[in-house]
Formats: sequence, structure tokens, C-alpha cells
Amino acid sequence: MAIRLIRPRNLIAVSVLSLIGCGGDAASGGTSAPAPSPMEGAASFALIQTTILTPSCATANCHVGAGAQAGLALTADVAYDQLVGVKPTTPNALADGLWRVMVGKPDSSLLYHKLVFPPGHHARDYGNPMPTGTAGLTVGQLEFVRQWIAAGAPRAGVVASAALLADKSAQSSPPFVPLALPAAGTGYQLRVDPFDVSANFERELFNYRRVGNSADIYVNRIETSMRPFSHHFVLYTMDPKTPSQLVPGTDVVRDIRNADGSMNLANMVAMGYHVFLGGSMQPRSDYTFPAGTALRIPANASIDLNVHYANHTASKVQGEAYVNLYTVPAAQVVHPLSTLNLQNTGIVLPAGQVTVVQKDFTFGAQTTITGLTSHMHARGTKYQIRIVGGPRDGELVYENTDWEHPALVNYAVPIVLDKGQGLRSIVTYNNTTTRNIFFGLTSDDEMDIIFGYYY
Repeated sequence: MAIRLIRPRNLIAVSVLSLIGCGGDAASGGTSAPAPSPMEGAASFALIQTTILTPSCATANCHVGAGAQAGLALTADVAYDQLVGVKPTTPNALADGLWRVMVGKPDSSLLYHKLVFPPGHHARDYGNPMPTGTAGLTVGQLEFVRQWIAAGAPRAGVVASAALLADKSAQSSPPFVPLALPAAGTGYQLRVDPFDVSANFERELFNYRRVGNSADIYVNRIETSMRPFSHHFVLYTMDPKTPSQLVPGTDVVRDIRNADGSMNLANMVAMGYHVFLGGSMQPRSDYTFPAGTALRIPANASIDLNVHYANHTASKVQGEAYVNLYTVPAAQVVHPLSTLNLQNTGIVLPAGQVTVVQKDFTFGAQTTITGLTSHMHARGTKYQIRIVGGPRDGELVYENTDWEHPALVNYAVPIVLDKGQGLRSIVTYNNTTTRNIFFGLTSDDEMDIIFGYYY
């Protein structure tokens, strides 16, 4: 499960001109003025466009054209109109009343939050900082954007100091703070220990860990936390029918890529026996199951922890991930839950085309669905889930247009599907490349998966 991340670009900075004394003309006898900076007098938004948005955001497979991520194109012809006074598609930002750019209010503008790298700046999780996979904007660039928004975010006019763009100091981030352990008797914590991710490299690994439960437990809340540069953190159990020789060794780090970038097929075999348990694409997440429901984890269980980091900077970075599994007494559980993992692995996306792919998944017994989410990669622009069969045939029950921030929707009234009924995934992709794209694990591949919970 991987994403396409954009490599950092050199951002235009202010020219520092030395003052050169030279003779004036015969009439004046004076000295000439210093040559002006090429940025002096340029409209503030024009500088944001040319020094930040165009080189770092409006790039292939990111914020360009009809298939732009989150439906936000940041090319010079449309960026202003798509930013200022427009509501976001990121669920948490929308729920918190943010706009992409709210005139005069940087702290109510999602653009500003996405450009701030230090974790903990936001009231809630608004997804990975931008530009993705880079070390982020400089302090000067960030302050320039903040001043522009605070001054009313005008299309024209000089409202922020261009001299700020000469400040190339990096944003500082406080140390990563691991999740606190659940209080005694309320849950369990598992972790992926710190590991290095080489410069311009994607590292995805598994680590099979014991939960430490001597009896069955019921999990009604899953909280996760990851260091920056993460793409996802997914929890799997192993199918009970997994051949004993294929069950992973406990506490062994299993990379799916070798140091040269080739795939480690031996470490990928166990993936064929995975059963989805939970996870997130967000740096921090906290999911609570509907009242009366919980996941049953059998005694002496182990969970295969899967993390994927994409480092497109010129320096080594560190990865690390934590998950807390919070439990409730069995007496409080009316409906023990199972997990959905419905994959369409046969997708084919022709080069240079928009393609809509759909697949039906039907159930062999009555199925009551309490929650759904989706998974696609950067070329996915819309993910819909509709009901198949019965009186609700064709009804839309889930939609996501932001591949990085797929909502996990709890249904206050669960979706009840009788035997023979099911779910249909309808996914729109925009393949802007010159090659065909298929289902796969790397940044250059795509995915089409329905995750969820049912009883």
C-alpha cells in the first residue's frame, strides 16, 4: 500500500545583491541606486504561486488538472479561485469549520495548517503536512503565507514582505512523543521500534508482535500514532488456516523491499494470509466502535504490524509507530465484530485516461455492517460504495474524494444485507502517466479496497 510522493524542488529565494558603487553621469555626478530585487513590487499571491505552489504542489500526480488530489488544482490559472473562500474536502477540517483559505484568518485556513510541519500545531488531525515527502517550507515561506492570509488573502497587491522569502531556515519540530500506555486493565500497547529510512527511499515493513493477552479480549477503540513521513499503519491478524511454516517469527522486522529497491518476495508470502484488523493513513488516529460492538481478540494473540514510510528528501529520516488497543468487558458487547477486506486486484488503468472501475462483492449470509472506509492511491479521485441487490439496490452509502484522508464512517443505523446482497465499489482514477497502471504495492501502482466492520 503505497503513495506517490513528490520530490522536493528548489524554491526561488530573494536575490541578495551587493551594493556596487559606480560613477553617475556627468549631469548628476551622483551614484546609482542598488539594483532592485526581482521580487520587489510583485503581488504577494503571485510570489506564493511562483515560489511555492508551482514548483512544490502543482506537479505531476499531485495538485494538477481534473485528477488533482482532494479536488484541489494549484496551477497558476486556477489556484486562487480554488483556495480562497472554498470549503475543504478533508473531513476533520470541514467539521472544524475551516476553509481552504479563510480571508484574514490563518488559523481557520487549511492551507496554513497543512504547511506547518511541527506536530501538535493543529486542534485535530488534518492529514500529512505538505508538500508531502519533503522537509517542508522554510520559516520565511510559511510566514509569508501567513501574512498574506492575515492581510485578507488578496489576488493582487503587496501585503507581505518579500524579504521573508530569503529566510531559508527550516521549521523546527519538537521530538516525537509516543502514545501513553493505556491505564492498567484498560488495554494493550504494541509498537514498531524506531528504524531508519534512507534518503529518497520507500521502506515498508512488517513486525509480528504478541498482544500479551492470556484470555479473550474485546477491543472497542484503536488509537495510533506515527512519526512524520508515514503513509499508513495497518494491523493484521493471520488467518487460522495459515500453514505453520508461513506464520511470521515474533518480533522479526520483515522488509518487503531490499536495499536496492527490489521486492523481497520471501517476506511478502505471509501477506496472502492476512486478515485486516484496523489501521490508519493519518499521523494520529483515534477510532471508537459503535456502542455495544467490539472486535474479539483471542487469547495469546499476535498482530502483524505493517508500516510504510516514503522519504523523498536528501537525508535519512526515522520511522516509528504505536497502537493502543482499548478493551471493554465482554458483558458490554452485544455484537462481536468481524472485519471486511474486499479487494479488487484486477484493475487496469490505461495511460493518459480517466477510468471508472467497479466490482461487486456479495455475501453468503445475512451481514450487518457498522462501518466502512476505502483505500486508493494518488490517482484515485473518487471512491463510492453502493448497495447491491434488495430494496436498497444502488443506494450510495459511502463516498470519498480525498485519497489521503478516507473517512471511516460509523452507521448509526447499521446496513443490513441479506444473503446474496452485497457492496459495489465504484472508483474513478485519472492516470496522467504514459504507462498503464495496475493494482500493486508501490508508489507507481494503484489500489481498490473496501475496509469495514460487520457482524
